Amino acid sequence: MFTIDLTVRNTPFPISVQRKTAEDAEAVYQLILAAMTSGKPEIVELKCEGKTEKKIAVRASEISGVQVTQKDSATTASGRPPGFFALASE
Repeated sequence: MFTIDLTVRNTPFPISVQRKTAEDAEAVYQLILAAMTSGKPEIVELKCEGKTEKKIAVRASEISGVQVTQKDSATTASGRPPGFFALASE
């Protein structure tokens, strides 16, 4: 399973959707990159394959970053894959 994390301006946590294959994750990544570079205030709508009821719509001009990670990859001590934000909890 692959997770695509979107960092949205003025939002402290990333928005995530999942894809089952690397090809599908790459297609979503390229779709988001194209929307970000278009310069138009279009809406990007995504559906999650992991949780089928999950849908996300975000204005492309508000996306400041995108990241693709594989669920089987290295995780942090909290059990979450490394991402855009790292918070220390003590």
